[in-house]
Amino acid sequence: MASELASILVPIGVVGAVLAALCAIVAGVAIMRGAAGLAGGAVGLWIPSAMLSTTASFANQWTPLLVSGIVLVTMLVIGAVARGIVNAGEPAREVARAARIQAVVDAPEPTVPARSTKAPSTGSQPALAG
Repeated sequence: MASELASILVPIGVVGAVLAALCAIVAGVAIMRGAAGLAGGAVGLWIPSAMLSTTASFANQWTPLLVSGIVLVTMLVIGAVARGIVNAGEPAREVARAARIQAVVDAPEPTVPARSTKAPSTGSQPALAG
């Protein structure tokens, strides 16, 4: 009986761990990009996926639960570190952006050639000209 139950619960736990790992990866990437709403949604979906991975623990298989937790912690740390690195370079990008804006502002106004108001001559008389 226990073997039959394990044959059902362990694959369910593995699927839960895979879903939790995918949600953790999305959360890490969202943190790297600074998308707090997406990160919160991904972690919010990670929770039921991790709970699904606990079903394997009924067959004494703790690996899916451990994997889902370790992947979440790892991706959150990697995301935070990458975001910190990106934010460290922000002052230099801001100075370069201000220099480009100043160059556009200081550029001379483009001159537009004057348009002639006279219609071009086709060299023939119009059909309704009488």
